[in-house]
Amino acid sequence: MAFEVIFLFMAGFLGGVINSIAGGGSFITFPALLFVGVPPVSANATNTFASLSGYLSGAFAFKKELLAHKKELPRFIIISFIGGITGAWLLLQTSDSLFREAIPWLLLFATVLFIFGEQLNRWLKSLSSQHKYASSIGAFLTLVFLLGVCIYGGFFNAGLGIIILSYLALAGYNNINTMNGIKLLVSSCVSIIAVVLFIIEDVIVWYEGSIVLVGTLVGGYFAAHLSRKLPQFYVRAFVIFASIGTTSYFFYDIYFS
Repeated sequence: MAFEVIFLFMAGFLGGVINSIAGGGSFITFPALLFVGVPPVSANATNTFASLSGYLSGAFAFKKELLAHKKELPRFIIISFIGGITGAWLLLQTSDSLFREAIPWLLLFATVLFIFGEQLNRWLKSLSSQHKYASSIGAFLTLVFLLGVCIYGGFFNAGLGIIILSYLALAGYNNINTMNGIKLLVSSCVSIIAVVLFIIEDVIVWYEGSIVLVGTLVGGYFAAHLSRKLPQFYVRAFVIFASIGTTSYFFYDIYFS
């Protein structure tokens, strides 16, 4: 029992650190819940609940960066709630095997998009300057993409931070600290509404989830302050490293293990 408590707390702490700095902390916390015997669907729902505290504490630590973009926040919050509840509902209607097989492909898409997002955004800006309707079409498509990201987050929490950062790169954000703050705000809103549905459907395992939650709370707040002090180049490099590692793991786990 003592080993299980320590194991889940450390998994939560490391997951909170990774979620706050780069995203992908569920790569640690979700398998940890499976390791101690939590069934897959309940582990997924419990992981979303446990990750929420890390998202909230991390978002609070980035409040300065978020307030600098306060006019944009209502849009992020509304879309996050709509997408989160939709994704959570879809999860409860989907078999374990189906959503597990989709994970590595979604992560691969997100990784490529984050790495090349700035180049793609420059191309979109160039296109919008040449075609008078391209800018409005691009803005609409990025909102649709954000909704899809939030649906994914409610459906399966792993890799959510990486995909949000990919969206932000595509949408034209280039300050990694601002991107991390918005990422954590969106992750918080998606997870809050998803957890409400999971509670109603009684699929959260409270004991194991609470231990991981405390760990993510501590790890998320610690890492948010740390990442602000690091040079942007190194934080971005860490994001890319984490996204490639997470994607590789899920491909191996699903197709080769």
